[in-house]
Amino acid sequence: MRSWYLFSSGIVLGLLLAAGFGFTFPGETPPRNPEAKFPHLPAPPPPPLGAIVELESTGAQFSMPLGVIVENSLSTEYSTTKTFAGSLIRPDDGKLGIIVFGAHPDDCEIRAGGASALWSQEGHAVKMVSMTNGDIGHWGMAGGPLALRRNAEVQAAAKILGVTTEVLDIHDGELMPTLENRKIMTRLIRQWNADIVIGHRPNDYHPDHRYTGVLMQDTAYMVAVPFLCPDTPPLKKNPIFLYSFDNFKIPNPFRPDVVVAIDAVIEQKIDALATMESQFIEGGATGNASRLPKNEEERKAAFTRLREGFRRRAAQIADQCRAKLVELYGDEQGKQVKYAEAFEICEYGRQPNKDELRKLFPFFP
Repeated sequence: MRSWYLFSSGIVLGLLLAAGFGFTFPGETPPRNPEAKFPHLPAPPPPPLGAIVELESTGAQFSMPLGVIVENSLSTEYSTTKTFAGSLIRPDDGKLGIIVFGAHPDDCEIRAGGASALWSQEGHAVKMVSMTNGDIGHWGMAGGPLALRRNAEVQAAAKILGVTTEVLDIHDGELMPTLENRKIMTRLIRQWNADIVIGHRPNDYHPDHRYTGVLMQDTAYMVAVPFLCPDTPPLKKNPIFLYSFDNFKIPNPFRPDVVVAIDAVIEQKIDALATMESQFIEGGATGNASRLPKNEEERKAAFTRLREGFRRRAAQIADQCRAKLVELYGDEQGKQVKYAEAFEICEYGRQPNKDELRKLFPFFP
């Protein structure tokens, strides 16, 4: 009799516990809120790789675990953007949202610094994101000290260009096209409420460049899918995805669909690039001690070479893309452009017509 009583009591207790924890049995339908747009989520996990943690005492934002300051917005309206769940979304205020992805702290500025300055001058919101922290991008230093230095360089460049910059805490040379990184990029694009997304092509000499391009391609549809990263609302429209300029030919050469004259901001762009002494004065990952200026005269000469080199690079792009400049700016103005940046439209995102392109690039005549 006692065993049957214990057995029956156990069944009753089990049913009560099941009811208390909200379990369901076959044939039952769990309750559902018809107004819910996203599923109820458990407490958020620890921030993923690349997350930003805001320190209450200072208001500064740091990337963990190296403690690299990763974001410095020039506009307080956007200064709380973070890369994980619960972040604020850039408001739909009628301004364009442009987000540029580069593999390292300098790629965004090299490839889209001029166009970014032009957008910023017209009041649009530009964000540059380095997918890695650049911590092996120097011949004589590495690790946390180099990551801190390179972050400081791109933050200084951001002030010159009038943009927001963020550096993810992923090791230089170790970026992989993982699901985790795809979600990080998806959230960043959604949080910036992006109209335009720019990044590398997936055929490039550097694996970090290639995988930045692959990750960008992988988000080109997913940013609008509600139940991927449901903690960050999906975009209502798919952005236009653009590849930045390169000269690689295999498996297919770069196609200049959009070419931007940057004559008016070429010196501003080069001023921004000149903040990156670790790369362009000291030689970056493949430099050596002979690159270090020994005195002020050599230092000035090094900066002169830097400026001449980037002017020459922008002039070569203008010459290679002259036909498209003439098409976009007209015969007279297109032939007079000295410096340019060029972009290819990715076939995976929204495909703009000519009228849409002029709205997205309002500095076209």
